[in-house]
Amino acid sequence: MRKALVAGNWKMNGRAKQNGELISSLLSGLEQQALTESVDVMVFPPSVYVSQVKALAEGSPLGVGAQDLCEHADGAFTGELSAGMLSDCGCAAVLVGHSERRAMFGDTEARVAAKVSAALEQGLVPVLCLGETLEERDAGETLKCVEAQFESAVAGLEAGQIEQLVLAYEPVWAIGTGRTATPQQAQEVHAHLRGLLAGKSAEAAATVRILYGGSVNAKNASELFAQPDIDGGLVGGASLKANDFLAICQAAASS
Repeated sequence: MRKALVAGNWKMNGRAKQNGELISSLLSGLEQQALTESVDVMVFPPSVYVSQVKALAEGSPLGVGAQDLCEHADGAFTGELSAGMLSDCGCAAVLVGHSERRAMFGDTEARVAAKVSAALEQGLVPVLCLGETLEERDAGETLKCVEAQFESAVAGLEAGQIEQLVLAYEPVWAIGTGRTATPQQAQEVHAHLRGLLAGKSAEAAATVRILYGGSVNAKNASELFAQPDIDGGLVGGASLKANDFLAICQAAASS
């Protein structure tokens, strides 16, 4: 049985005071509702706030991750952060291949694969993001697209390493737009990804969590999480509002 996971991607949002208020409210709500008994909860703040959020969450079940990493361990890469640095700051996981990194910052399939490997080498859990554009969906290429992204990212990994991943299906056309894949559309892709995992390792198919990440909110979370291959959510804007994020966690706990 896979334990649900709800991960909040803050993107480029937050200030020190706001972060403190948000984390305080989240921790209070998680404790009052005993949510972490049945769902893992993580937040992915901007890297400059990782240490702050990690300190605020100290002693709690709330996990902290980073939004991106450099594929190189050290060197002349001004502005970049290595997996080792993120580990030093207390990160447990890192987003890799988010559609915004792919589209805005030129992350190629080869670079995504290198980042996955770099994260694993430092003991970080890579949350591998996969998803199609609206044009690809309209052309009937959704499954082909996510399969190509998955196969490229795991090509150099052993089965035991694939078993350490978290996958996040995020249809690009549903990120920050208010549009959401129907539960049936999301389940179709999640089931396909589960099948790809099975081709690598039966253990991976059974244990790797696949999150849905496309405008998840308090209203649609329950129906999405009720699908057999959806193991939680990668949440964007709703993760910046404690009550909304807690409601999504509650939906995951009840699924």
